[in-house]
Amino acid sequence: MKVAIFDFDGTLFPEETFPLLMRHLKKHPIHFQKYRKFFLRILPVYLAYKCKLYPEQKMKEYSMWAYISSFGSSSKTEIEQFFSQIGGIMSQNLSDSMLHRLEQHKKEGYYTMLVSGAYEPLLNSVTEDVTFDCIIGSSIPYEDEKLRKNAAINYIYGERKTDFITKHLSNMKVDWQNSFAYGDSYSDLNVLELVGNPVAVNPEPRLLEIANHHKWEIIS
Repeated sequence: MKVAIFDFDGTLFPEETFPLLMRHLKKHPIHFQKYRKFFLRILPVYLAYKCKLYPEQKMKEYSMWAYISSFGSSSKTEIEQFFSQIGGIMSQNLSDSMLHRLEQHKKEGYYTMLVSGAYEPLLNSVTEDVTFDCIIGSSIPYEDEKLRKNAAINYIYGERKTDFITKHLSNMKVDWQNSFAYGDSYSDLNVLELVGNPVAVNPEPRLLEIANHHKWEIIS
């Protein structure tokens, strides 16, 4: 079995997700008051990161936790409706070139995966009209159909992506050499190196340098 693995932010979706989520919360007609709580939580950590006193991965993971924690003990239905609203908008702006590659891989019998640090309900909403065999994202912890207060977020980032991918495919015989992976950032490197056909999509400088060095395919 051959697989085709797609990143989301900067790849299938050309922009970064989190700034859009911040604006969506800030301007939301019902949940806008939660923005202040989120912002006050994230500000010191973000400033420490900008001063190079806090690692990027931990900053992003904390931001994901702070964002969803601002919803208190909201119901699963409320949270999924919130993500569905912005997901419907984002779905109109997916990358045509990546959608074409996805359809091509599906026709050729590849097992297709979307693997991202974005919240899983957001990914499910954005791809409502786009079919993947598997979607892996950062899950939101619920208990009795309500958000579990202050629970940790299992942020899918860097090496964790490869852990989740290999675990999901552990019972399948994968032809890694003839498989594909698409990503835009240096943090996608572990996933790109899993396959024989890594593709750098609008790569950031660090990834571009590696892609050029190894003569990987680059889509700009």
